[in-house]
Amino acid sequence: MSMKEIGISKDWLPLLIHVAENPAVWLGTALLAASFILFASALSWADLSFVVPAVSAEVMVNAIFARHFLREAISLARWTGVLFISLGVVLVLRSERQKTRRAEEEALRSDGR
Repeated sequence: MSMKEIGISKDWLPLLIHVAENPAVWLGTALLAASFILFASALSWADLSFVVPAVSAEVMVNAIFARHFLREAISLARWTGVLFISLGVVLVLRSERQKTRRAEEEALRSDGR
């Protein structure tokens, strides 16, 4: 939202100064850094093939926030895309639960031998 307010300028120096003075841009940058740290942490305890699709759930959150807070008009085609991404996230999350359940069952079987 703040970047849209700042607009586009051919002169880079005034643009950079304006961006550097904007607290909302700093907040967004801090949140982006926190997101990266959380993503890296998630990779330490889960497979990449699980973490990346699970993080894709943010697409749904972004669309809802854009509609609600920024009053953006979101077309039916975009909502359909968000729905497909959300369905993919659900499938990946279910497959991870099944994988965990199978690993637990195998561990119990090997302990029983």
